[in-house]
Amino acid sequence: MYTTDTIIALSTPPGSGAIGVIRLSGPEAITLTNQVFAGKDLTKQASHTLHFGLIKDEEVIVDEVVAGLYIAPKSYTKENVVEISCHGSNYIIQQILNLFLKKGARAAKPGEFTLRAFLNGAFDLSQAEAVADLIASDSKASHDVALQQMRGGFSNELKDLREQLIHFASMIELELDFAEEDVEFANREQLRALILKINTVLYRLISSFEMGNVLKNGVPIVIAGKPNVGKSTLLNALLNEERAIVSDIAGTTRDTIEDELNINGIIFRFIDTAGIRDTADIIEAKGVERTLERMKQAKLIMYMVDALQTPAELEEQLNDLKKIDIPYLAIVNKADLFTKEQKAAFAQQEVLFLSAKEGIGVEELKTALLAKVNLHHINTSETLVSNIRHVEALKLTEKALENVLNNIDNPITSDFLAMDIKQALHYLGEITGTVTTDDLLENIFSKFCIGK
Repeated sequence: MYTTDTIIALSTPPGSGAIGVIRLSGPEAITLTNQVFAGKDLTKQASHTLHFGLIKDEEVIVDEVVAGLYIAPKSYTKENVVEISCHGSNYIIQQILNLFLKKGARAAKPGEFTLRAFLNGAFDLSQAEAVADLIASDSKASHDVALQQMRGGFSNELKDLREQLIHFASMIELELDFAEEDVEFANREQLRALILKINTVLYRLISSFEMGNVLKNGVPIVIAGKPNVGKSTLLNALLNEERAIVSDIAGTTRDTIEDELNINGIIFRFIDTAGIRDTADIIEAKGVERTLERMKQAKLIMYMVDALQTPAELEEQLNDLKKIDIPYLAIVNKADLFTKEQKAAFAQQEVLFLSAKEGIGVEELKTALLAKVNLHHINTSETLVSNIRHVEALKLTEKALENVLNNIDNPITSDFLAMDIKQALHYLGEITGTVTTDDLLENIFSKFCIGK
């Protein structure tokens, strides 16, 4: 149902620009293009060639274009593909799209080009999902993780695990054929050793999700503290723009404000929050409640005090903060107002002095953040799981293999043992697409942009 017709979509972002790229894929991609292309006969040209010509609607010239040909199976989708580079006028793009739709092409659904590539065996499902991650990557770290997965790093590990499990599953299935003769083809101790080995790999992959998810989506950093200590001013200083409203009136920030900053190739998601205090104002109280919720979800809390608070007050607030059990960085703001004696009073505590208003110490803060989250040493060439669907399937695989180990220790018939191994294979297969359903594919590819 997915590959019998020819689809078309704009592959470059919508809006006016220097050029727009319109992509066709399907059995009639080249012949349909040839019907409206004035230039060389495209049906007689070699794959991976570019051709200059005109797109014409009958005798009306629509645009001068360059048509790129990719003949099956040597294309992204493993089908015939044509990529038309035209001028980036919204009018021209729409005229060309309408012309091809009139000729018999169908408008592509979100992610349908990549879906066809998967269905035609260009790559497996986890690699297809990595394509979307690569497009969405906005830092070196997220780019490296997505690229490693798209090139098959994760898939190769899973493929090796499945092949070893399939061997034992086939041996146990063979035992079922000789059930009356009570023979054992699958050595149970070897099976135990294999499962323990696989569980070690699964544990490593599952444990990598926290890091992979952070690299993919950014490090959530909550800026917290009492009202009027300079949290919003610090957010503005970090972003180098007036992102949050700054006022001398306590309680100005009543809801969370988020923005991102790329520091040395890693995305940090800074979350400015309402000042923590008891208040009778219902709206402000709701903001404080949200602050406490976001603090519990953070990777790191930047907790701020200012020149008006003493080291003893900071110590008391940090003791309350420790109950949340989230790593924190203590920041003393408005340090430009401090005397040497005031700074010396904080000597017993690990704090960072800065002045958000004057921009003093902001670069030192960025360095401290990198050190605190400890991401700069991550080797993104290693397999890192960054997809929630994948980690859930890995956990289910681990659970199924635990059942296999329990069944080895408490001997049961081979058919029940085979069922548990098949269950583990099923969950691994869901990751790579060896096992799929239409609902699963629809859920994954509907999140892609149209034209990819």
